[in-house]
Amino acid sequence: MLQAGADIDNSETLTERQQAVLDAALRLLVEEGDNLTMTAVARRASCSKETLYKWFGDRDGLLTATVQWQASKVRVTPVDRKGLDLASLTASLERFASDWLKVISSDTSIALNRVAVGHAGSGKDDLGAIVLQNGRFALAKRLKPVLEAGRQAGLLDFEDAETAFRTFFGLVGRDVQIRLLLGDRVELTEATIGGDARRATQQFLALFGANNRLQSL
Repeated sequence: MLQAGADIDNSETLTERQQAVLDAALRLLVEEGDNLTMTAVARRASCSKETLYKWFGDRDGLLTATVQWQASKVRVTPVDRKGLDLASLTASLERFASDWLKVISSDTSIALNRVAVGHAGSGKDDLGAIVLQNGRFALAKRLKPVLEAGRQAGLLDFEDAETAFRTFFGLVGRDVQIRLLLGDRVELTEATIGGDARRATQQFLALFGANNRLQSL
């Protein structure tokens, strides 16, 4: 069976202990932001600095693993390229949209992104690039195969997968992330997130659904 969208990332090879360390690093980012150090993470996670260096190499390696761990919570439901139908495609897109909204609205992601924005262009470290490469860009690599499968199945009609992905990403996120980063207390309940995910998916299908595109010609 040929499947598109199967999640492949470093989180699959992490042990439970390593996952706990990364969760501790995320909590420290929320509490201390810019002041995250290997010493502080080792103390919070009750492990030695030597263990951290062995597992992650250095602070940038730890930050990269932390971002990857957070991004892995946005799941892309694999779809069968040969038997893909509109219901399966819709479910995969809605799952991605719902997970992404849950992740970006979490205290950990807000804190992480605030630190990354503050560091961008400062020369402090490469956190901004780390978040881009292992967050937004990595998510695109995971969802584009699903979009491509939808096009091959005759369900979607687009010329460029990157443009299609950016459109879907924008429909899902709207102004939510920037409002959260600026301190707006946007209320995102499970019901709200589910409704937003369904709405964004339907709007995307209205724009790129093959049948809709044919009817508009």
